[in-house]
Amino acid sequence: MSLSGTGKFKEPCCDTGDSYRHSWYPPEVNTSDPIAAGQLLMHNTLTGKKEPFVPMKERHVRWYTCGPTVYDSSHVGHARTYLSFDIMRRIMTDYFHYNVLFQINTTDIDDKIILRARQNELLRQLEEDKSVSYEKLVGLAKEAVEEAKAKSDEKKVAIEAELEEVTAKKDSRRRTEQEGLLEQHLVKRKNLDNDEKNVLEACSASPDEKDARAILFVAAKSVLAEKLDREKGHLVTDHAVFNAHARKYEREFMEDLDALGIREPDILTRVTEYVPHIIAFVEKIIDNGFAYKSNGSVYLDLDAFQAAKHNYRKLSPAGPGGAATSAAEMAEGEGALGGGEASEKRNPNDFALWKASKAGEPAWESPFGPGRPGWHIECSVVATDILGEVLDIHSGGEDLKFPHHDNELAQSEACLGCQQWVNYFTHTGHLHIAGLKMSKSLKNFVTIRQSLEHNTARQLRIMFLLQAWDQPMNYSDQTVEDARSKENTFKSFFRAVQALVRDDYLSQEVGWRMGDVDHKLAEAYLAARQSVHENLLDNFNTKDAMGALLKIINEANAYLRTPNAQPSTLLLRAIATYITEILKVFGVIDGADDFGFGSGGDGAGSGSESYIGAMVSFRENVRNAALAAAKGGDTEAAIQAILKTCDGLRDDVLPGLGIRLEDRPEGTLWNLEDPAVMLKEMAEKAAKDKEVQIGKLEKQLVARTKELEKVKNSMVLPKDLFRTEEFKEWDETGVPTTMANGDPVSGGQLKKKKKAIAKQEKTYKDLMEKSGNHPQGLLDSTQKEVDSIKRKLDSLSL
Repeated sequence: MSLSGTGKFKEPCCDTGDSYRHSWYPPEVNTSDPIAAGQLLMHNTLTGKKEPFVPMKERHVRWYTCGPTVYDSSHVGHARTYLSFDIMRRIMTDYFHYNVLFQINTTDIDDKIILRARQNELLRQLEEDKSVSYEKLVGLAKEAVEEAKAKSDEKKVAIEAELEEVTAKKDSRRRTEQEGLLEQHLVKRKNLDNDEKNVLEACSASPDEKDARAILFVAAKSVLAEKLDREKGHLVTDHAVFNAHARKYEREFMEDLDALGIREPDILTRVTEYVPHIIAFVEKIIDNGFAYKSNGSVYLDLDAFQAAKHNYRKLSPAGPGGAATSAAEMAEGEGALGGGEASEKRNPNDFALWKASKAGEPAWESPFGPGRPGWHIECSVVATDILGEVLDIHSGGEDLKFPHHDNELAQSEACLGCQQWVNYFTHTGHLHIAGLKMSKSLKNFVTIRQSLEHNTARQLRIMFLLQAWDQPMNYSDQTVEDARSKENTFKSFFRAVQALVRDDYLSQEVGWRMGDVDHKLAEAYLAARQSVHENLLDNFNTKDAMGALLKIINEANAYLRTPNAQPSTLLLRAIATYITEILKVFGVIDGADDFGFGSGGDGAGSGSESYIGAMVSFRENVRNAALAAAKGGDTEAAIQAILKTCDGLRDDVLPGLGIRLEDRPEGTLWNLEDPAVMLKEMAEKAAKDKEVQIGKLEKQLVARTKELEKVKNSMVLPKDLFRTEEFKEWDETGVPTTMANGDPVSGGQLKKKKKAIAKQEKTYKDLMEKSGNHPQGLLDSTQKEVDSIKRKLDSLSL
């Protein structure tokens, strides 16, 4: 806890026990709110508001976070969750200095994993089955499309019927739920329609065409997977199939965390390694009278649980005892392979602790029969085993509140006999793209690896720092570009301060030489530190903390732009060092440099040979240009050649060595940076410049093509304008008088033709004046311009 003052003194303390000491006036402590008193506030989903954070014991924080269900590649929505918790964890440990023990669990057995692993195995078998002809594969693909469409139609009818029913009942909560489901369904149907289009296009290819079978397989993969699983999924029983699938995506997830700069957890657990513990946990709940066996499965008995004065749905209340829980919410809780278990339950809202395995699902022996853990039980077991019977913090994404986390709380309390298993629950907000939650089922996701192809891990981290962690956010070009802009603001400020620090400031006056301007910057610096501290205390508000850092940079930049500036190097260095310290806490900066982003390590071209080679080449080019001018050459050309060589050193050579030069009116600034980052920036700038250049050339091409057509049309002699097969007789000025069939040209047409010839006479006259009576030369030169622009466009398109 760190206290804040009010700016006033309290009454003096006179009784010091020492007659030789004078009275001391202690500063008055600000007790107006928890933040002023130095308390950390955290948004707690259990209460729906910010609460003062108090660890259960001393300064130890036992923190559990749900990891991914490792059935597919992680996307930027997952990155938002794990980067947000990484930032919060860093603030807790590196800024507030709590003793954090951080655990992540990976779900490596689950309905989604079973389904995807089975589907991939069946697709592999089909792809390798040489007995399946191309024609048969075409038939399977078309059948799969039709079956998927029929299933989609049934789903839509069911949603619309439910929506109509809840609307009639004026049940606003369920109406909103069904409207959301319908919107998602329409997106899925659009995806299915695209799949159908691609499948039919692939099916129309000749079997003799190159890669026809492979192309069809890719187009039909999604619908074929569902069809194969419906028909043959029950035949896949080898545990190795499911394990291999989960291990692949677990490793990919951990690699993604590393690529994003996310700290590894202190403890990583897997569900499959905890099956004996899970069985024992379930048995204890049964023994406590809060669960029952049914057809080989075990369900939590919510009626018995609530009769014992326990509360259900603490995180997302839905009426007394969760009475308003909808069928859609229950379906989400039972998983992708659920359905048909309602008759096994005493209460429709009872949820599975242990599931009897069906054909095509992995199974473990248990006192309840062969089966597998329910989705929710795993987290209760692994977290309790590692962190104990009371968790300080439990975290996850917004979509896990119900049913997953509410069910975790219920089963943990049922086993442990407590009223509160978790003290603080934190949930990150959804990540939206084009107005919808980023989701694999909607196929509107961007994988972490795809995102890192276009953005750096630092830029993604800054993007999330600029958002409230517990609120929804949009992922768009604008949010990414804003992060890049803020990154450049930090870089530019660090470069300016580095240039000052490199000068020998001790050879000058070292005090403040700008009077009120120095004082104003110092006060702004202190205010920024206070603002950052208060914002971090206020629910890890990195958005406004980043705003405070950017504000003091703006103040410092304005300070540096003061006319006849004599800046305080030490004050600016203190500001840059503080900003760096906070960005290190946020995970934006690594390394031991006092301030700045650092050079990013050695890089490919940082050896002395590379620097020597660049300087020798530069000297040789400058020397040759100077010698050419000295021998009577073109002095102006030599000057331009030297300037071009200087620019080439700045723009093409030094970035590869990790050196950035900036030409400014007061001189050239230099800084060391990561060569890879600089080369990427150069490539992005070159791509944008190329795009602009192509746009300009395309406009030029349109204009010059129109001009070419105009010249061609203007070259027609007025008297020849209507000498076409449409007519057979004309007067002496070229006006047609008789149609090709012998009919006379009507009066109205004669009038129009005479007007057109008069207009052509003016056009022809203008052309002759413009071309100096050489229209063919103008035509040829315009054609050359058009051809030249086309060649430039072709070269840029390569």
